[in-house]
Amino acid sequence: MASSTFNPGTKDKPRGTEFDKAKDAGHDAMQKTREAGQDAMQKTKEAGQDMMQKSKEMGDEAMQKVKQAGTEVIGKAKETATAAGELASHAACAVGQKADDLTSAAGHGLREFGDTIAKKAPHDGFAGATSQAVAEGVKGSGQYIEEHKLSGMARDVEHVIKNHPIPALMICFGVGFCMGRMFKD
Repeated sequence: MASSTFNPGTKDKPRGTEFDKAKDAGHDAMQKTREAGQDAMQKTKEAGQDMMQKSKEMGDEAMQKVKQAGTEVIGKAKETATAAGELASHAACAVGQKADDLTSAAGHGLREFGDTIAKKAPHDGFAGATSQAVAEGVKGSGQYIEEHKLSGMARDVEHVIKNHPIPALMICFGVGFCMGRMFKD
């Protein structure tokens, strides 16, 4: 009968039940190791997917919070800009109204000055006719300024420029030339 023990010094392969048992035990251990490795890989993969999902959810949540904060900041900026625009508009209206009031008051004063000239200036002769014409011109100018105010005068100047553009340009060039000569010296 042949021996069933393995002798490492010989090149003969052992035969028998002990070898088969060792072979089966090694095969079972190898299978269990492979299964344990696959289980570990699967669990690692699942854990990685869970971590990725949680990271994505946290990132999405953080992005939502950033978007919300950005929207709130933009909303506040719009509110502030709107409030500043309204404040500037009210201030401009108030300045415009004040300018119109001051212009009207100046026109009233000019008209009264024309009345004073008409009362105190001579009425007879060439000097009287001239002084009364000047007084009427000053009163008429004062009345125009008082009634139309600064905004009305601006509209009138706009209409004159639209209706007579060439003379308006010539006047602008003339005024610019004179100012240039004045500041040059």
